[in-house]
Amino acid sequence: MLLDKHRTIAGPGFNRWLVPPAALCIHLCIGMAYGFSVFWLPLTRAVGITAPVACPAGMSLLEKLTTTTCDWDKPLLGWMYTLFFVFLGSSAALFGTWLEKAGPRKAGVVAACCWCGGLVISALGVYLHQLWLLWLGSGVIGGIGLGLGYISPVSTLIKWFPDRRGMASGMAIMGFGGGAMIGSPLADRLMKYFAGPESVGVWQTFLVLAGVYFVFMMVGSFAYRVPPEGWTPTGRAPATPAPTAAVGLDAPRSLTVAQACQTRQFWLLWLVLCLNVSAGIGVIGMASPMLQEIFGGRLLGTNIPFEELDAGQLGRVAAMAAGFTGLLSLFNILGRFFWSSLSDTLGRKTTYCLFFLLGAALYAAVPGVGQSGNIPLFCGIFCLILSMYGGGFAAIPAYLADLFGTGSVGAIHGRLLTAWSVAGILGPVLVNYWNEYQVQAGVPRARAYDQTMLLLAGLLVVGFFCNLLVRPVPTRLVPAGLARGPAPAGDQPAAANAGSLRSHAEGTTSDIPPMSDGLIWLVLFWLLVAVPLAWGVWMTMRQAWALLG
Repeated sequence: MLLDKHRTIAGPGFNRWLVPPAALCIHLCIGMAYGFSVFWLPLTRAVGITAPVACPAGMSLLEKLTTTTCDWDKPLLGWMYTLFFVFLGSSAALFGTWLEKAGPRKAGVVAACCWCGGLVISALGVYLHQLWLLWLGSGVIGGIGLGLGYISPVSTLIKWFPDRRGMASGMAIMGFGGGAMIGSPLADRLMKYFAGPESVGVWQTFLVLAGVYFVFMMVGSFAYRVPPEGWTPTGRAPATPAPTAAVGLDAPRSLTVAQACQTRQFWLLWLVLCLNVSAGIGVIGMASPMLQEIFGGRLLGTNIPFEELDAGQLGRVAAMAAGFTGLLSLFNILGRFFWSSLSDTLGRKTTYCLFFLLGAALYAAVPGVGQSGNIPLFCGIFCLILSMYGGGFAAIPAYLADLFGTGSVGAIHGRLLTAWSVAGILGPVLVNYWNEYQVQAGVPRARAYDQTMLLLAGLLVVGFFCNLLVRPVPTRLVPAGLARGPAPAGDQPAAANAGSLRSHAEGTTSDIPPMSDGLIWLVLFWLLVAVPLAWGVWMTMRQAWALLG
């Protein structure tokens, strides 16, 4: 069958640099989950069109899920965001082992059907004004697609780049951060195009995005290839972990997912990821109101508090906050590649220590910077924080491969992503409720974030000590006969792969192909993902200019 794993084994002459753009085709599409807030305001007036139609007081949740006579509010719509990450983590954990057996192509196709099918169901939900269809479509079914699409390229890229595990996982996961940077402005333009007297343009936008994303995700899925057993990069020594990252397996053997989950190291990394994500995702959720409420009129060159700004001033401040949010998205992306690549040199454990120590210091400095009115420094602090948030996501698969080997890294990564599900609830709830408590207690809005920042700094301090406790996996847990990772160059490959490996040894395969049709296809494939990404960066910088200018 075309989707079987053996149909994806790379043949002689395959260029491993074709795999990263395949991964980006998937991640740039599912990364739109981060940008779904662009739909909240239009959906709050899906019935009223020009203004929201409020639901009667005392209406039950069940009635709100099925009513067609009044509009939904933002908290109800926001549950889709929570469902995304709950089902992302749970589906990644549930189907991670299946993915290792089925291969990345089949997993990518299923992810495309779930994510895009969920958008179609959501479009029907908007058209019929049934909120439960949005929760089911994008939240549940789409969330399952997110989980499969998120982990499908990770183990594949790590196996193709055993010499640069951090860079490999960063190349894949940076796309997830970039999805919203492309999808949000695209969705905004589509909604404005389709909006009319009888529609806010959301259901039509969902259908267009579903079609575009399905094409991209199918291209990426069918472009996936896995290396033959025992493959190593041509002209390179066998893979060795970075000096300070070698806290795990040096042997060409790997732990299974069940064995990895029984180790203390796995659960320490679970806490490391959960605490890092809880702090970062809380900032993402409150970035726009935080900037506006802390600085208020100072963003416009006056000393007027946020509560006293008029409608025109609020509009200008909101535009600056949108630029701030865009900048955070950009640094989230850049950090995923930069920090994960740097971890190949510094080592994973050292990199995470840097995340936690520097992050805690930056969070603790925010109250003082906010009171000083230094807007560029305030923005710079949060850009650096978000770069480390993204870097934490991107470096964790390589950390797992260092500890447990590459044989089941996709399945192990899937189990670890349950930490993201917990953080997706813990971070926003902790931050939002504590901030609201401060406001209700009479704390001025400009100062209501001070204790929140110290709370997030405390989470990172706990994460620092969890990371320090990570130790090498005892060799007694690695009996012979388990799944093999990249074999040393001196090992004899299986007969079925001998031809492919021999072609590498004879020099017919190269990381950089000669000027030929192969190079042309390589360039075109990279342009397919680079052009939309460049457009997203350009749109983000245009928004950010309202703040920086």
